[in-house]
Order: sequence, then structure tokens, then C-alpha cells
Amino acid sequence: MYDALTIARYIVNYSNKIDDVWLSNLKLQKLLYFCQAYFLLDKGLPCFRDTIEAWDFGPVVPAVYHEFKRFGAGWIPPVKQYYHKPDPKKPFDFVTMDFDETSIDKKTRKLVEDVVDNFKDYNNVALTTLAHGQEPWKRAFSSSMGNTITNESLVDYFSKD
Repeated sequence: MYDALTIARYIVNYSNKIDDVWLSNLKLQKLLYFCQAYFLLDKGLPCFRDTIEAWDFGPVVPAVYHEFKRFGAGWIPPVKQYYHKPDPKKPFDFVTMDFDETSIDKKTRKLVEDVVDNFKDYNNVALTTLAHGQEPWKRAFSSSMGNTITNESLVDYFSKD
């Protein structure tokens, strides 16, 4: 199992390799949601350990949102490097890390690519509308952000289809 930022960076890089795929933070969030559901159903395990929360514009992984929010609603360029905080006790000490896509095993990369390929033609509005119509988001959402969309709710909902 990976952290969501590793999977998100891979989604960003893979999306940038595909012609005509324009990836924003909003679309990235929905792709993570669908990756998690796909992994839970296909492998019986989550793709990443971070929680997904029900926000106004659909499912969101907070750490990923904060990493990529600097791009606003715009396109996210490929990730070659990122900042890493090696010691949580030293909040201002960061190191620059090279992103190595091979740190994700081949089977996981293929499953993530399948999800991206499946949803590449959906725009932000279509993906948000799709997620808003699904029970995991509906059950977790309230006017206050931070309610978790559980892995169990993803399995319950997506195993019915």
C-alpha cells in the first residue's frame, strides 16, 4: 500500500504522457477516489493509506489537495521532484526528492493507468457530478468538511454494479 501523494504523482505524470488529457487538482481528486474503489474491488486492498473526505466538490484526499492547490483550477505539470519532510519533529526541514515512478510496482501502475484511461475523457464537471451521485460521497457529505468516505462504503457501493 502506498501513500496517496505517491499515487497522485504517478497519475499526474501518466496523464501528462497521454495526448489530450488535461489534469487539474479537481480531476486528480476524483481519479484517486476511483483508484481506491478499483483497488478495493480488484485486489481486496486499498491503493493508498490516506483517507478520502467528502468535500463540497466531491471526494478529496487532503494531503494531495494541499500539494497541488498551487495550480488552482489549472493544469498540473509533470512531477520530477517534490519536497519531503524527513523528520516530523522538525517542521521546517525539507529535502528535495526525485520522483521515481518505479517505486510503484508494475501491477499497481497498470491498475492506476486503467483508471486514468477509463476516465480520461471526463471533464471536471462530469467527474464531480458522477461522484456526487454515488452513495459513498452522499452518505459522508455534510456542510462541514472532513467527513471520511470509508473504504467499506466504497466496497459496498461499487460491488453492487
